[in-house]
Amino acid sequence: MTAAEARGTDREGPCTPGLCVLCGLPAAGKSTFARALARQLRQERGWAVGVLSYDDVLPEAPQDGTGARPPPSQWKTLRQELLKYLECFLIVVTNGGQMSAPANIAEAMWEDFITCLKDQDLVIPVVSEAQSCYVLAKTVISRPLLLVLDDNFYYQSMRYEVYQLARKYSLGFCQLYLDCPLETCLQRNCQRPRAVPNETIHLMGKKIEKPNPGKNAWEHNSFTIQSPACSMEASLEVTDVLLTALENPVKHIEDNVEQKETDRIICSANILHKVDQALRRTVSQTMKEAKDEQILPNNLKLLAEDLNKLKAGFLEDLRQGNKKHLCFPQTTDISDVISSFCNEKDNIMQKYFSKQH
Repeated sequence: MTAAEARGTDREGPCTPGLCVLCGLPAAGKSTFARALARQLRQERGWAVGVLSYDDVLPEAPQDGTGARPPPSQWKTLRQELLKYLECFLIVVTNGGQMSAPANIAEAMWEDFITCLKDQDLVIPVVSEAQSCYVLAKTVISRPLLLVLDDNFYYQSMRYEVYQLARKYSLGFCQLYLDCPLETCLQRNCQRPRAVPNETIHLMGKKIEKPNPGKNAWEHNSFTIQSPACSMEASLEVTDVLLTALENPVKHIEDNVEQKETDRIICSANILHKVDQALRRTVSQTMKEAKDEQILPNNLKLLAEDLNKLKAGFLEDLRQGNKKHLCFPQTTDISDVISSFCNEKDNIMQKYFSKQH
C-alpha cells in the first residue's frame, strides 16, 4: 500500500496549496496527462485543480509556417510576465482579498491567464467601478488546491523559478517529468495541427536538464513518468508525490548550506549566460567593424580566432573564479566584465589595424 492509499481519499482540515511543475519534451504527452490528472483528482479526491498550460497563455508562434517563437530574450521576458500573473493569484490564495491586473501588463496575455482560471472554476469576477477584479471561487477555499504548470521547463533554472515562488509563499512543491522517447515525440509532433519544428525537439532533447534529486535538494520531491505508458501503479505514485508536496510546504526561510550553494550555482550560471551573450554581440560587432575597415580576409580569420579565444578565456575565468583576465570583485557586475573584455579586445584590434597601414 502506498502512502497515498494509506491516507485515504478524504482529508480533514485545511491543506497548503501546491505547485506542480510538469516538464518534458514537446509532444511528450504533458497536456493530455495534465488534463487526465486534473480530472482524476477532482473526481476521486475532491481537490480543486488548476492546469496552467504555457501554450495556452503565452503568445502563439507566427503564422509563417516556420513555427518560430519570439527571440530567446523576449521569450524569457514573457515567461517572467506569466510568473508575475501566477504570483498575483498565489497572493489571493494565501492572503485572501481581490486580484486585479498588475501594472504594465501584456493585456492579451493577462486575459488568457484569467480565462484559464475562470474556465477551471478557480476565480470569479466581482463588480468594481475602478477595474476588473476577481476573487477565489468558494470551491477553491474549501478544499485542497493544486496548480499544475504544464510546459517544457527543459532548463533547471526555469523550474527553480517556480520553486522560489513556492518558497516565498510557503507552498507545496513537486515535479513530474514525462520521459518520452525522442522518436515518439517526433512522430506525435507530425500529427499536430501546428507542429513544432523537428529541429527544435532535437535541440531540446540535447539541452534538457532532467530533475536530479540526488544533486539538488530542492528537487527531492520529483517523479519520472514513463510516457506513453502510465500504469495504475505509477498513477498512485504520482498521487503520493502530490500529497507529499501539499503536506510538506517549502519553508519560507531556509537556513540550509546546501540550498544556499544551489542558489549560488544557479545565480552564477545565469551571470555566465548573460556574459556569454554580451561577449558574442561584442565579437560580432567587432568583426563587422573590421570588415568595414577592409582588413584582409586572412587577417579577418586570425582576428576572429583571437577574439573567440579571448572570449573563451573570460568565460572560463568566470566559471573557475581564477580572474586571470578580470579585475572585478566576486559579486560580479556584468558591465565590469564587458568593460574589461573590451579593453583587451581593443588591444587586439589595434594590432590588426596597424597591419593595414
